[in-house]
Amino acid sequence: MTTTAPELHPASTPAAPASTLTGTPALLRFALRRDRVQIPVWAGVNALMVLSMPGTLQGLYATAAERASLRAQLTVNASLRALTGPLLDDSVGGLTAWRAGVYAGLLAAAMSLLIVVRHTRDEEESGRAELLASAAVGRRAPLTAALLAAAVANGVLALLLVAGMATYGAPGALALALGVAGTGLVFAGVAAVAAQLTQSARLARGLTSAVLGAAFVLRAAGDSARADGSSALTWLSPLGWQENLRPYAGERWWVLLLFGGACASLGALAFTLAARRDLGMSFLPTRPGPARGRLGSAAALAWRLQRGALFGWGVGFFLAGVVYGGLTQGAARMMGDNEGVRQILERMGGRAGAEDAFLAAMTGMLGLVAALYIVSSVLRLASEETSGRAEPILACAVGRLRWAAGHLTVSFAGSALLMLLAALGLLAGYGHRPGTLLSACLIQLPAIWTLGALTVLLYGVLPRAATIAWAAAGATVLLGWVGPAVNAPRLLLDLSPYAHLPKLPAAPMEWTPVAALLTLTIALTCVGLTGIRRRDLTG
Repeated sequence: MTTTAPELHPASTPAAPASTLTGTPALLRFALRRDRVQIPVWAGVNALMVLSMPGTLQGLYATAAERASLRAQLTVNASLRALTGPLLDDSVGGLTAWRAGVYAGLLAAAMSLLIVVRHTRDEEESGRAELLASAAVGRRAPLTAALLAAAVANGVLALLLVAGMATYGAPGALALALGVAGTGLVFAGVAAVAAQLTQSARLARGLTSAVLGAAFVLRAAGDSARADGSSALTWLSPLGWQENLRPYAGERWWVLLLFGGACASLGALAFTLAARRDLGMSFLPTRPGPARGRLGSAAALAWRLQRGALFGWGVGFFLAGVVYGGLTQGAARMMGDNEGVRQILERMGGRAGAEDAFLAAMTGMLGLVAALYIVSSVLRLASEETSGRAEPILACAVGRLRWAAGHLTVSFAGSALLMLLAALGLLAGYGHRPGTLLSACLIQLPAIWTLGALTVLLYGVLPRAATIAWAAAGATVLLGWVGPAVNAPRLLLDLSPYAHLPKLPAAPMEWTPVAALLTLTIALTCVGLTGIRRRDLTG
């Protein structure tokens, strides 16, 4: 008995795409619809950070003599230049570009890498890319749509910066906006290449973040060596290109060619790599098993999955501690001479000596950054669930609470380890008062854990809206960094759990707010775990 293959009718077979870009407009509209909250939030927060600076800096350095003194001090203070870059012009616009430019570029790069990876490698992991590939969609359309979505996000950010900074000089505002957006687009290209090289979205984000960290280190090393941004190390970094565009300091428009060349080269490389691999595959595949060591428990598996990210965060926190510790004495002397800066330090770090206030402010900033770690670590539960990797584990003799507890142990203990490493870095840079530095870092943990517990609650009760935790963490960071500088209302600042912590070492210890935050952490975590236990798994 013979069988014949079923006849395929033309109506049931999808038409072959007429071009490798077929379907790009539809995919772009879909990407922008999915990011209709994420893009405005990222662009708005970044623009708000920059636009809050001119008024603050005008109040801090009201006279030409004060601005000239600041510029002279930065010329001889290599550590502070490494942190913020050189001051190339002492106008209000020049001060804003100096104070906020590098960090605006970092935020634009982070926004871009998240957008590109979300619409490329994330789509392949979820299976949606394969579904789209079965329709009349060109091979290059998904990557093109992802890059265009990043371009739209950076374009919105650039327009906001031009509109807000044009008062202080239109050419300088345009240069600042193009430099920030150009940095974002370069790292969109880096993320596009990383998405082709790695086999998971997590690795793509990690690789791009490592390149971003290296770019910051190169710029910092170059700026600490030369006071005018002319070091060869500075020119090796896109963040260095941004400052060498020289907004408000005699703009160098030709530097934009570096951004354009880098974007074109990275885009071409990403498209070439995408054309040479199969869907779901990569050029750097994950290592096949068997795994080395013991994986006898859910906690051991969680540690194996998250240890790489924790190691990267730990190195960053230790190095940041070393930098802040080395800056403490010089920055305290420089900032303590300015009444306006001293008031901001007091709002951030308490009313005490300049050194103690600076240490309290810096440990508070490290605590804010640690909140981003704990949110990302807790949300690893969501990625394990939606990718389908959690289901075979839970099909064995592993309960949901035991599985979740393994990841949460890594998340909460990992944040404590980060703050301990920050304290060791501060001690290495500052040189004395180890007990004081340790207590100033560890006092941040109740607020960090509160945000982690909020993430657990959202994941357990509203799993499809768990990413709202990123908005909460971003708002907390914004309140902590920008709120004191703009003298935000106390009622608004009190929305952050960090506002209720004692500002060690510049203020006495208070146990009541610490106990309240720990109680809230336990309550939110319990409710979240109850939700995880009772709800259905999402796919």
